Amino acid sequence: MIIHSEQEMLDFGKQFAKTLSSQTTTTQESPHQSYAEIKEGGQQAQPAAIVIELIGDVGTGKTTFTRGLALGLGIKEPVTSPSFTISKQYALPNSGRLIHYDFYRLPDPGLMSEDLAENLQNPNNIIVIEWGGSTANLLPKNHHTIKIIYTEDGREVIL
Repeated sequence: MIIHSEQEMLDFGKQFAKTLSSQTTTTQESPHQSYAEIKEGGQQAQPAAIVIELIGDVGTGKTTFTRGLALGLGIKEPVTSPSFTISKQYALPNSGRLIHYDFYRLPDPGLMSEDLAENLQNPNNIIVIEWGGSTANLLPKNHHTIKIIYTEDGREVIL
């Protein structure tokens, strides 16, 4: 998919939120592997948050996508980049939180890995991670990955 404008990126985020809403289950089981499962070698089966990893250069629209996602999830609060704060959290309308991480300045997540691990345990959370290379071993197996690259025609989004 080629995205030509900021509005198209916002719309893509909103549409992705609808996709996530349609994936919710009515059982206790989650298709996502939890941090506890990863840490214990897959032995524990605990529900985990939905995780979206965004991959792309500076300025490709990762935070704009997250703004659209938040709008699609019903969040009214303005969503801003967590580049300097590392993470920002927004209450979801029903329960849980949208947690937006940006690990650009952290070659090692350090204490933030504990924060991420805690937030991964809540199946009502939706977690968006920018520049998540240093957290790759913490992410659930079945997380969503969205890659955004510049092309001659605009920004190409690869799911």
